[in-house]
Amino acid sequence: MEGLTTLLDQIAGVVWGPPMLILLLGTHVYLTFRLRFIQRYMGRAIRISLERGAEGEGDVSQFGALTTALAATIGTGNIVGVATAVAAGGPGAVLWMWLAGVFGIATKYAEALLSVKYRVTAADGTMAGGPMYVLERGMRNRPLGMLFAALTAVSAFGIGNTVQANSISTLVHDTFGISTWITGGVMAALTALVILGGIRSISAVCEWLVPFMAIFYVAGCLIILALNAAEIPATVALIVSSAFTGQAAVGGFLGAGVREAMRYGVARGLFSNESGLGSAPIVAAAAQTKNPVRQALVSSTGTFWDTVVVCLMTGLVVVQSGEWRQGVGGAKLTAAAFSDLPVVGPIVLTTGLLTFVFSTILGWSYYGEKACEYLFGTRSIMVYRLLWV
Repeated sequence: MEGLTTLLDQIAGVVWGPPMLILLLGTHVYLTFRLRFIQRYMGRAIRISLERGAEGEGDVSQFGALTTALAATIGTGNIVGVATAVAAGGPGAVLWMWLAGVFGIATKYAEALLSVKYRVTAADGTMAGGPMYVLERGMRNRPLGMLFAALTAVSAFGIGNTVQANSISTLVHDTFGISTWITGGVMAALTALVILGGIRSISAVCEWLVPFMAIFYVAGCLIILALNAAEIPATVALIVSSAFTGQAAVGGFLGAGVREAMRYGVARGLFSNESGLGSAPIVAAAAQTKNPVRQALVSSTGTFWDTVVVCLMTGLVVVQSGEWRQGVGGAKLTAAAFSDLPVVGPIVLTTGLLTFVFSTILGWSYYGEKACEYLFGTRSIMVYRLLWV
């Protein structure tokens, strides 16, 4: 296991080296300028996203498509991922993660627009879309579309299933002493109740679950920050300065330079908001919308809520706590940061993780099944759902 971990770390070091940082951030910045700063329409996009009425062909409302995408997007990356970035890259990683989110809004807009433009009606009457259809119908490259679908169908189990289930079962075991088998069984049963009903069932659950969990978590973070309001200016200053100068950490961690801050900030930013990953456009294609532009605007708000708001709240709480200086990282760092405020902090963290993880499992099940459908047809959907459970 140690050998495997070392190998994966080495691969990650290459994948998330300068080439990926340049390509990913470069694409975000290029599309921002090419689309003439589409971020300036965020206010209008948020207003449109709250409209629940049917406005065209599709399976779910624009709001339903957005909340389903947010369900898959807002997960452990918003809580544990932010702490991991801070532990490995220093406080400056928070700013790079935030900037990746701001510029990533343009990329999320672009990929959603293309997904709706090239979507098709499947054999069962539902809408099907995503990068695989864009590659096939827009770029006339079906082999590349099949490759994307195959990688999506497989990686969904890692990104949206096992990582999420492991995080919450471990947290419940450490906090309440409940066996991971029990937690896993309960999650499997609840997941089955929702996803076996398809996108309409998933959307119906996400429409109330996502707003609740986001508002609850952000409100909890704001309470924690408000109780330490005097430290906020210094915390923000530390994040900004560390992003461009690096920040030496103690407790076993090497000094985090600017490169590490960028690397971990941008990498965790992608894991969190998924801009450019090609996942969210899959559910955007199911939206009832008048035209691709309106749904693209709605989809772009997902990156805003996920990174610009939720990740920033977590980053401020973690950095302000100072626990990252003690040599802890990941889930332990997050738990330590939130436990500084008795009762309220642990409740916010536990509730946030529970809801974030469950919603991610629901959203990513849809991404995986649509990729499987692209490869093997609609008859494979139920098999994929059962395998997911």
